[in-house]
Amino acid sequence: MSDLNYTVELTAPDIEPYRAGNTGIEYVTTFEATEPGPHVVVTALTHGNEICGAIALDRLFCAEVRPRRGRLTLAFNNVAAYREFDPRYPIASRYVDEDFNRLWHPATLDGPRQSAELARARTLRPIVEAADLLLDLHSMQYATAPLMLAGLLERSRRLAKRVGIPELIMCDAGHAAGPRMRDYGGFGDPGSAKTSLLIECGQHWERRSAEVATDVTLHFLIATGAVQAEDVAELGGPDFDAHPRQRVIEVTEAVTISGDRFDFSGDYHGLEVLGGGLALGEEPGRLDHHVRAAFVRERTHLLRNLLRPVIERDIGTELLRLMQLGVA
Repeated sequence: MSDLNYTVELTAPDIEPYRAGNTGIEYVTTFEATEPGPHVVVTALTHGNEICGAIALDRLFCAEVRPRRGRLTLAFNNVAAYREFDPRYPIASRYVDEDFNRLWHPATLDGPRQSAELARARTLRPIVEAADLLLDLHSMQYATAPLMLAGLLERSRRLAKRVGIPELIMCDAGHAAGPRMRDYGGFGDPGSAKTSLLIECGQHWERRSAEVATDVTLHFLIATGAVQAEDVAELGGPDFDAHPRQRVIEVTEAVTISGDRFDFSGDYHGLEVLGGGLALGEEPGRLDHHVRAAFVRERTHLLRNLLRPVIERDIGTELLRLMQLGVA
């Protein structure tokens, strides 16, 4: 699918008014309440062309949302890539040099390598390390249902359920190409209380993605105690009053292609429900070159004995994630 096939329904907001911030880091602003509480951080533009999160933060700024307790930090991450966003070629501004969300390991952040994204990640590192609760706002290439990525820790799953939306919660071990910000430091430590979530709000430039980004952010702020519902109800969209029965998707296996070619057997966009044994595609040169959906053992929490594949394209590599569909 080429850029020409995408309809960009969203308008990228002007974030220049938020450049100075008040933290000593450009595009990072912290608001502090008089009552003690956790440090809640919401980040947008981890990828420069995922503009729904920037719209959500812009709405919080314009509405002058302030925490009732603790601290609330709003941060725009990969601003350099965002500056390159052009609705005529919306794919092109995902990053400048490399993916900002594959760099979050101490060895990478402390290493000698240089890039625009590494420089920004190193600058933002103190903010991420100071956060007690973090929500990272994202969107997806295809018009797939919103997904809350909660990682493998039970405390993150519990927070996702307290947030209450969207319907689908995905629990995965992270990305094969490098650690996400969501998993950095205490967020991925079973012994820490720090908790993070990553929300995929839907297709990058659909109007709906901005509605999801805003409503999930408001639910997150309510769930963490930063605000109360009446503080932000006027900002709420179609999902603000929603109470879906949430379902949990547990990643059981990730299949990564080893070459530069993988041929899917169907027009898969993600979250398709398939029966076991179905050939999903093939990779020439692989010893067992057919990749098939597999049955999983029956468990009490499974909704049905099926797998859900999500196809993710990243830097020329297609990852096929096989997931169990469960009931929260």
